Amino acid sequence: MADNLTYKILRKHLVEGKLLAGEEIGIKIDQTLTQDATGTMAYLQFELMGIKKVKTELSVSYVDHNTQQLGFENADDHKYLQSVAAKYGVKFSRPGNGICHQVHLERFGKPGKTLLGSDSHTPTGGGIGMIAIGAGGLDVAVAMAGGLFYLTAPRVIKIELTGKLRKWVSAKDVILHVLRILSTKGNVNKVLEYCGEGLKHLSVPERATITNMGAETGVTTSIFPSDEITKEFLFAQNRIADYQELKADEGAQYDGLKQINLSQVVPMAALPHSPGNVVPVSEIAGRKVDQVEIGSCTNSSLRDMMIAGKILKGKKVHPDISLGIAPGSRQVFTMIAKNGILANMIECGARIMESTCGFCIGCGQAPKTNAVSVRTNNRNFEGRSGTASAGIYLVSVETAALCAINGVFVDPLSKKADEFPQITSPEKFDVDDSMIIPTEKLREKEEIFRGPNIGQLPQNSPLAQELKGQIVIKVGDKITTDHIMPAGPRLKFRSNIEKYSGFVFEGVDPCFAHRAKALKEKNQAVFIVAGDSYGQGSSREHAALCPMYLGVKAVLAKSLERIHAANLVNFGILPLVFLNPNDYDVLDAEDQIQMSDLTASLDEGKSITIEIKTKNKKIKMGYNLSYRQKEIIKAGGLLNYTKRMYANNGQ
Repeated sequence: MADNLTYKILRKHLVEGKLLAGEEIGIKIDQTLTQDATGTMAYLQFELMGIKKVKTELSVSYVDHNTQQLGFENADDHKYLQSVAAKYGVKFSRPGNGICHQVHLERFGKPGKTLLGSDSHTPTGGGIGMIAIGAGGLDVAVAMAGGLFYLTAPRVIKIELTGKLRKWVSAKDVILHVLRILSTKGNVNKVLEYCGEGLKHLSVPERATITNMGAETGVTTSIFPSDEITKEFLFAQNRIADYQELKADEGAQYDGLKQINLSQVVPMAALPHSPGNVVPVSEIAGRKVDQVEIGSCTNSSLRDMMIAGKILKGKKVHPDISLGIAPGSRQVFTMIAKNGILANMIECGARIMESTCGFCIGCGQAPKTNAVSVRTNNRNFEGRSGTASAGIYLVSVETAALCAINGVFVDPLSKKADEFPQITSPEKFDVDDSMIIPTEKLREKEEIFRGPNIGQLPQNSPLAQELKGQIVIKVGDKITTDHIMPAGPRLKFRSNIEKYSGFVFEGVDPCFAHRAKALKEKNQAVFIVAGDSYGQGSSREHAALCPMYLGVKAVLAKSLERIHAANLVNFGILPLVFLNPNDYDVLDAEDQIQMSDLTASLDEGKSITIEIKTKNKKIKMGYNLSYRQKEIIKAGGLLNYTKRMYANNGQ
């Protein structure tokens, strides 16, 4: 059988199910990564499973999100993560070592391996030829315990690249171009597989930029083949032993084809408030800019820092601009400090940030009121920056640097080709893993540190045969996990579900949590009604866990995004979809509704009838659940289901 690259790797890791598009499969996971904003909960869940040591080939715990440490909460969580890593055999990347995706690409990513991460931008690893998938922390905890990861066998879209990028056009423009074609919805359970002769002109960091931001299309992951370019990168990282050539078989079949001539790609920008709202930079040239931020897991590689530093050399940041730059890893930071690029940045007036996610997740660098903030990160959801009225524009490093100098948008193609900075990738990178605490000496008797911010993990009850309650909120299309669970200064409460749940839908409806909790105390079910693409964005399972804590029993939506739908199932919340999209208009907040014969309906594969008591109407809802997912829902979530499975197997 001639396999595309995606199916070639999936087939080698397949344990359960048939590798047919649309079928549920269970695959073995080789590597996992967590970050501190999602990792604390993942390890608390792992502890409940009673496993003595992680069972993956490699698991790494990164600290790269909550590093400001305003108050004791973040520092306590970091100590918990370090102690739990020592006890269970997890490598620990200390604060300051860099952003998880950048560091993992540099130091651990291996072609042909599977990587599951509790961060939606885990597909960055596809730039080095991995099947790298973002998931909720509970799924990652199960994988660390040796369990399978379940997903829908994807449809694979071939992205054929030809030609070569012009000067002043970069990989960021390529993925923005892809987003313009595919948009941010309608791509669930698909994989983007890059092929073609244009590959030879894209380095691994450039490929990783494309796979990283491919997450914004809603696909399961994106992947590049492992070739001579990959080999050069691994050699430079002193990891040549990890190299293997990987490509699609001759005559491999695909479920779709998109062709992109790189020589025709132009500088692009995603306008507020969606990564899919993409236009050529030439259309907004001259628009005033207030802030520029360069970095994040999308664009913080050595290549990106070199380009930015050389554009800024000898120039000064425009008086009206605040410019922040965050190298992606300590390796990159060290190298630009040695080669003079860092000096260029400082001399021009840039503010140098820590090697963390920082401004991308709203942890610092919030722009001023009504600002135009130009950034090289991957998301520009409304309010995510920390300033509700700001407009965030997503661009390449080249475009961002020109904005910083000129104070307005400048089309990079208006510059002469010979003005473009000349850079060369070093034959060898500076390799120093001293800030990654290894696992050679497993400390089974390690006392796990638990600060006062770490609360009890809430448990859900099995699904009731009947649910009666109220629609507490009705929202529109493209509601993101940032809308559901705010990040920024609220991140420090992620270990304390009781506290964090008070902020559910804070920016949409500040009274949601109060009303939901009041209904729960009256033993009434809480329901959410949503439009298309509910749950876009981050993999944060708290967007399901905290609503579950508040009594949410079902989400009724026109459509749901993959990771969030899986997280809802993991915490025993029914992810229902309108069989007739017009029924969305029938429902309103405060409607009293009832669902009956739930377990029987799930067992028999029947639609679920919603009785709208306040309007004396009925509508039918569907669902896309495998047999396994139905059993998880009925059990009240994945933890309950896993405990039951262990009990049934005598473990």
